Amino acid sequence: MRGGGLLVAGTTSDAGKSVVTAGICRWLVRQGVKVAPFKGQNMSLNSFVTREGTEIGRAQAMQAQAARVEPTALMNPVLLKPGSDRSSQVVLMGKPVGELSARGYHGGRQKELFEPVLACLEELRGTYDAVICEGAGSPAEINLRRTDIVNMGIARAARLPVVVVGDIDRGGVFAQFFGTTALLAPEDQELVAGYLVNKFRGDVSLLEPGLDMLLGLTGRRTFGVLPYAHGLGIDEEDGLRVSLRGAVRESVVAPPVGADVLRVAVCAVPLMSNFTDVDALAAEPGVVVRFVDRPEELADADLVVVPGTRGTVKALAWLRERGLAGELGRRAAEGRPVLGICGGFQALGEHIEDEVESKAGAVTGLGLLPVRVRFAPEKTLARPVGEALGERVEGYEIHHGVADVRGGEPFLDGCRVGAVWGTHWHGSLESDGFRRAFLREVAAAAGRRFVPAPDTSFGALREEQLDRLGDLIEEHADTDALLRLIEQGAPAGLPFVPPGAP
Repeated sequence: MRGGGLLVAGTTSDAGKSVVTAGICRWLVRQGVKVAPFKGQNMSLNSFVTREGTEIGRAQAMQAQAARVEPTALMNPVLLKPGSDRSSQVVLMGKPVGELSARGYHGGRQKELFEPVLACLEELRGTYDAVICEGAGSPAEINLRRTDIVNMGIARAARLPVVVVGDIDRGGVFAQFFGTTALLAPEDQELVAGYLVNKFRGDVSLLEPGLDMLLGLTGRRTFGVLPYAHGLGIDEEDGLRVSLRGAVRESVVAPPVGADVLRVAVCAVPLMSNFTDVDALAAEPGVVVRFVDRPEELADADLVVVPGTRGTVKALAWLRERGLAGELGRRAAEGRPVLGICGGFQALGEHIEDEVESKAGAVTGLGLLPVRVRFAPEKTLARPVGEALGERVEGYEIHHGVADVRGGEPFLDGCRVGAVWGTHWHGSLESDGFRRAFLREVAAAAGRRFVPAPDTSFGALREEQLDRLGDLIEEHADTDALLRLIEQGAPAGLPFVPPGAP
């Protein structure tokens, strides 16, 4: 096999496209197939830096790990990073190329990107045995079809067979499957080979009459019914429930090693980005992580995390409006732990000069760290390696803000003053030794008898999750039929389901 492919579309956002794509990648690589993931256009504030120094969606980085290949910009050529309800930064081939409104993007720029996106897909297909593509939202967004570069537009151009995933836990999945198909043009319907039910609870035999009726109505089969499984929402796109909906935390059943637990409160700032940073904390037995937006929710927290954000100035205003800024100041004065990551680190500083992101000019920070930040037009994208608390640390950087650290103890690329830490490095807590050392410091400052587990490996837990995704596909999907689709394309003669696209 060389150059085979499949597009995993969905009836809705968060139907499970990302995890199904990852599961198919893991299943294929276990069969000896050289496979790569692909998503032509992704809208997400959770991103990752590849070894080549380019920025892609974290979902595609996770899928590359599932496929056991190094992630590259080819796997996510267009990344949109929202800066407001109406505009996004456009990242092309891993580098930012400007800000565009939704109207400006869909009105012309998106069509210009179609050829580069298709070229990336074809390059991957020329290199790998199979490329498993993930769609975005729904392929039946008829108002956006003429500029589509991620769903049926790319499927039709590359002649990819399509499997549509539906979340039955939400209800209405039969209507979603039928309606999605019936709203597509005949040329698009020719590529929709069938369906995959996701998040089913109960006895599959009770579902089978509906699947038979769906086959009769559409002429398309269902390739599998995946059971509801906790702990599979890893590195998807956005939404608080995605990061800690299960992922690592629910796979850890071991009790705390010490006498106490540690409570971590994460400030749910606007335009929060890369909040997957705290998944590594949630992986530790005895660490309880929750997102908060009220000052009283910080009262019993042993550690408060101010996470990354695409809007540092907006996040600062939000912290002040909510009363969280004052509570953070009180914590710092009392020697109670606070960690700022990327935009959160910038907010903890003394002064921000921003003519790039918010264009607000001079803004006063929270003043908890001796740092002054200037926003540069060029974005820093890096994969640094260093040492902190006597342990080796790896991370990645994605930021426009340039920090001038004027005091405190060195901490990665930032600093520490008392129990307040700040760094631009995302992903640092995934370094097991450093995470354990950091949690020991937090426990000591918080007066908790918490002891980090000596053998928790975040990387091993992530691999276990990806294997579980592969198991779901292998055990609950018709893998022979999926392999035929990947190798041969959609079967000929699939019937048209009226009315089709207007």
